[in-house]
Amino acid sequence: MTLRARFARTVAGFGVLAAAAVLTAPLVGPTAVDFRRVFDMSIPFADNPDAQIFFIARLPRTLAGASVGALFAAAGVVFQGLLRNPLATPFTLGVSTGAALGAILAITFNWSAGIAGLSAVPVAAFAGSLMAVAIVYALAQARHRGLSTTVLLLAGVTMNAFFSAMILFVQYFASFADTYRTLRWLMGDLDVSSYQPLIAAAPTAALALGAFAWLARPLNLLSLGPDSAESRGLDVTRAQRTAFFSASLATGAAVSIGGPIGFIGIIVPHLVRLLVGPDHRLVLPASALFGAAFLVGCDVIARTILAPVELPVGIITALIGGPFFLWLLISKR
Repeated sequence: MTLRARFARTVAGFGVLAAAAVLTAPLVGPTAVDFRRVFDMSIPFADNPDAQIFFIARLPRTLAGASVGALFAAAGVVFQGLLRNPLATPFTLGVSTGAALGAILAITFNWSAGIAGLSAVPVAAFAGSLMAVAIVYALAQARHRGLSTTVLLLAGVTMNAFFSAMILFVQYFASFADTYRTLRWLMGDLDVSSYQPLIAAAPTAALALGAFAWLARPLNLLSLGPDSAESRGLDVTRAQRTAFFSASLATGAAVSIGGPIGFIGIIVPHLVRLLVGPDHRLVLPASALFGAAFLVGCDVIARTILAPVELPVGIITALIGGPFFLWLLISKR
């Protein structure tokens, strides 16, 4: 089977799965929704509770879950290819932790200034992720010509620990109410009540996904090693920089919408590789689509398993991801 046929079959298969998840999830919840009444144009929207629940309460949340899942999963593929480390995730280089520090500062100090209709928390989270990217990149460039993935990894792990310590420091002086709010945010929260966060994150997400489309072949070459990739005509430094910045932007956009939801960036890429093989031209689009379906499914579980109480979706991904991570470690021996 040719690559084009495999690509079409892979995208079609995972695309159907993602579409089914997005279309089904808004209908599932503690309150039943009549699908026919949702689209019944003879009923005014103000008098149609089914349409209000569907379009105001559940559809934005479902689209947020699909966007965050796709971005985290695709960023995980790119970071693993860039660092040639199967355990690399969007959290490895400190981008998510930098975003978390920004959000916690906004919550603790009651920042109120937002941008483009967004509250201060997602704006501060995105700014924190950009700060982390700038610091890690500057450290990786400081004593090495080009971009050293080893230095990049060490700088990222170090900054991750530093930002985690800063988060604990800020929380130590925060009030009980603020500590509870930050803890909930750190667990992941897809309780989006409007389309504004998605619209605000769309340009950054589109830029990152566009770069991912170009990165598929370079990541295949980088998996052979920088010297082999360069001998095959790849501008290694350019490809590494594009991978680092695009995956970081995707992570920042995802965190600004739903918080630092863990394990998606490692579970989804490895599951997809088991199904379609290691070729990034297949793994990248398949991971994005499967990540969208996976997080939407986890969110449905989170808001229904103990209804009317809603669990943070990060708890569900961690309960699935923890055992999977251990299985991955054992199977790699």
